[in-house]
Amino acid sequence: MMKTLARDLSALGYGSRREVMRLFRDGRVTDAAGAPLDEDDTPPRETVRVDGEPLDPPAGMVLMLNKPAGFVCSTKDPGRLINQLLPPRFPSRKVPVSPVGRLDKDTTGLLLLTDDGQLLHRIVSPRRKVGKIYEATLANPLRGDEIEVFASGTLMLRSEDAPLAPARLEPLGGRHVRVTLWEGRYHQLRRMFAALGNHVESLHRTTIGGLTLGDLPSGQWRPLDPEDVALVFVETSLQPTTDKSI
Repeated sequence: MMKTLARDLSALGYGSRREVMRLFRDGRVTDAAGAPLDEDDTPPRETVRVDGEPLDPPAGMVLMLNKPAGFVCSTKDPGRLINQLLPPRFPSRKVPVSPVGRLDKDTTGLLLLTDDGQLLHRIVSPRRKVGKIYEATLANPLRGDEIEVFASGTLMLRSEDAPLAPARLEPLGGRHVRVTLWEGRYHQLRRMFAALGNHVESLHRTTIGGLTLGDLPSGQWRPLDPEDVALVFVETSLQPTTDKSI
């Protein structure tokens, strides 16, 4: 059972108390069979429909978004924002949905969002060392020593006073590479290749922990179930590679 239906809809961002009451008056809140529901009803949430669609996930939801290029992971910066890819009510929930970390404007791929602050901090905490896998296209072919440099734990970035943690680099052929990071410094991967005299032309995140983007289309999102969320914390080990082909 859920709390009073009107209160639940308001907390989920469907509108202010007045706007939610209008939904009931207009017969837009129904059960699965299409019968109108009353504001004081307390039906099982899985049976509730708003405009014929199931209710949004309750508080504590986690979403996976396949972020397209050109969108900013912010609610304040100018330009296209990732909120534009989500239902407009999501930012109006009692606890707004926020991105878990960021992908820069030109980076695409797997982005998590949640209204669970504790979970957000667990994922981004450096102590958790959640691995993130990226595929990149470089401006120039690898020169040959990047695998060792990335794995060394000694690479320094400009304006930083501590070396980077070891990272795994896997050549995929031509100018295409896969990189696994266990930390999240500002524009880290782009700056790593810049430090070695190369330039990242495109960057796509495919995996966080053991959770993969799969076949989710660009610009689309889906809610994650507890089993999906658990995959985020699957350890991604730093396995040395013997493939040094470039």
